[in-house]
Amino acid sequence: MFETEKFSKDFEIELKSVAEKLKVDLKVIRSNRPSVELVEGIKVNLYEQWLTIRELGSITLQPPRDIVINVWDKNAVGAVAKAIEDAKIGLSVSNDGNSIRGSLPILTDERKAELSKLVKKVVEDIRIQVRTRRDEAMKRVKAAEDEKEINEDQEFKLKEKLQKAVEDANAQIEGVLGAKLKEVNE
Repeated sequence: MFETEKFSKDFEIELKSVAEKLKVDLKVIRSNRPSVELVEGIKVNLYEQWLTIRELGSITLQPPRDIVINVWDKNAVGAVAKAIEDAKIGLSVSNDGNSIRGSLPILTDERKAELSKLVKKVVEDIRIQVRTRRDEAMKRVKAAEDEKEINEDQEFKLKEKLQKAVEDANAQIEGVLGAKLKEVNE
């Protein structure tokens, strides 16, 4: 039996997870503001195993444009600094003993335009995912109506609910896009 409420709730949860994924994807795109997310996931080859910077030390921000990584193992400082440089995220790295300071240079207008394009591309990929999920859900609802699991009234109401969820997700995506573009162009 086709449960319309459960289907509707599952669809809403699925769209929310897509919107959350967008936020995570956009955090690694740098802006004029430093963020911990820029470096915390960078992999470092240390003692013949791959570890993230988050696993090797504490990361703090020092306004206006610095990220400081206090590495717990003094022997790992060089490897962490090299991994940050190899990641090519635009940080100029300096090593002072047990800590590494990454300075974020001010973005040029040209670089801001490139990053804005990248942000828009990532957002468009997410919009495509939302549309694809909507189309699949609508087909599933239509199939349920064709199989007489739900009646026409239920089909209409469910399609309205699904479309409302899509519109809410798109509004959330637009909000995230606007905030990230503002951050990039500061």
